[in-house]
Amino acid sequence: MSKTFAGQLISEAVAMFLIIAFGDSVAAMYTLYSPSPYQQAYWGVCIAWGLAVTIAIYTTGSVSGCHGNPAVTLALAVYRGFSWGKVLPYCFAQVTGAFLGAGIVYTLFSPVIDNFNLTNHLTRATGGAAGVFFTHPGLAITPMHAFGDEIILTAFLIFGIFAITEQYNEMAPGANAGALMIGFLVALIGASMGYLEAWALNPARDFGPRLFCFLAGWGASALPSPQSYWWIPIVAPLLGGLVGGGAYQLLIRPFLPARQKALLHAAKT
Repeated sequence: MSKTFAGQLISEAVAMFLIIAFGDSVAAMYTLYSPSPYQQAYWGVCIAWGLAVTIAIYTTGSVSGCHGNPAVTLALAVYRGFSWGKVLPYCFAQVTGAFLGAGIVYTLFSPVIDNFNLTNHLTRATGGAAGVFFTHPGLAITPMHAFGDEIILTAFLIFGIFAITEQYNEMAPGANAGALMIGFLVALIGASMGYLEAWALNPARDFGPRLFCFLAGWGASALPSPQSYWWIPIVAPLLGGLVGGGAYQLLIRPFLPARQKALLHAAKT
């Protein structure tokens, strides 16, 4: 393994570590405290998750591109020429970073988690405080409905990311503002659709912390989880990323004026 590739994998792990360390900490403050500072200010939760993504991009983007999401990595491989040989290593690094990020959140909040479970007569084995770490269907949402939801939500995410990072998009943010816009996109999806099943959008974001919780005492409530839900936040975002990326490539990219000019110029030379 080259030093450059090793650095890219480390950067992907660091990106997911940051996203989960900040994001799941916000989830802990939302879930474990009564009254929670976020109970009447859900937008704050969404913004915090979005800013976690923004900081991860600014921190690691120059090294690895900061995919920070297997759905992004897969979509880039399918539609934008990212090396297929890097897909699985990137995904493994992302899950590893998410696992370690969950470990930091657990280290910070474990006394509060235990107090929350004791106060509410819950146990880890029954899923007490599990929502701090990983996602689950919301009110009246069945697992298969959640599967469809996560395809749609992740399609919105990847469609937006492709637009924001498109080299021929003259409306794309400049001066390295793309990271901030991607963070706002994550926050927007959370604010508008997040209550459906906590807007996973990212297989590593869910599975890394879920695996940590499985090892930290949550057991079957984490894996395989009630109704064997664990696979849905993995498979659905991967499919959603392909849908969203494909939609952008089909519906928007061919008609960008700057791209058409570039193709015309290339044809003349």
